[in-house]
Amino acid sequence: MTEVVLFHHSQGLTPGVAVFADELRAVGHTVHTPDLFDGRTFDSLDEGQGYVEQIGFGEIIERGVRAAELLPQDAVYAGFSLGVLPAQKLAQTRPGARGALLFHACIPVSEFGAAWPNGVPVQVHAMEADPFFVEDIDAARALVSDSADAELFLYPGDQHLFTDNSLPSHDLDATKLLTQRTIGFLGSR
Repeated sequence: MTEVVLFHHSQGLTPGVAVFADELRAVGHTVHTPDLFDGRTFDSLDEGQGYVEQIGFGEIIERGVRAAELLPQDAVYAGFSLGVLPAQKLAQTRPGARGALLFHACIPVSEFGAAWPNGVPVQVHAMEADPFFVEDIDAARALVSDSADAELFLYPGDQHLFTDNSLPSHDLDATKLLTQRTIGFLGSR
């Protein structure tokens, strides 16, 4: 099946991220979940963002890149919110990338290159009224418009980390649909 590198969000490698990874493993995928926070988790987005601001977004990206160096190149790179930063960079710049899954965020392609690489499919998933994703919607739409194999999925609601079942923002129905689409995407790689 598919090798997946899944990066956590700004609250850390929470039990909900682990559950999501386990669901992908249960259908036969190999899923790596690098811990970019060295074991730290945070009770709120604000606390996690405060930690990220202390160490810097560039350091988060580099931690993700370093973690991936130890893993096979022919992987799908996935990230939840903050984790989209290293996932998107790796998908755009690491030779052999088989795809990208960007959950709850999307960075302008120009941050990591001139264009999205040919032959690297990508999906972006977010809630349509997520106040954090509102800042990313234009980047997601541009990615879909400019790439031959890109899809944007918007779910009803306004929660940010709706896929993490260990957080109050979890939305079971949206997560089920996102998981089905993710498994379909991985199955075609």
